Amino acid sequence: MADKNEILAGLAEIVAEETGLDTAEVQLDKSFTDDLDIDSLSMMTIVTLAEEKFDVRIPDEKVKDLTTVGDAVDYIESAQG
Repeated sequence: MADKNEILAGLAEIVAEETGLDTAEVQLDKSFTDDLDIDSLSMMTIVTLAEEKFDVRIPDEKVKDLTTVGDAVDYIESAQG
């Protein structure tokens, strides 16, 4: 089970691979759409990769609630339990 920092680091790597952004730009308070400029197709890829990496399930109806990196980290952390 990964802690918040490990989840953030792993998510940052996934976002960087998918978008070309620097991992340092992926911070807890950053919005996926407004700050990181991630479109819905890239977001679905990021979700799929995060599910595989952290061995969690993120239902489609939950994805729309994950507006910031922090939301995603919190959800992954709670879903691991």
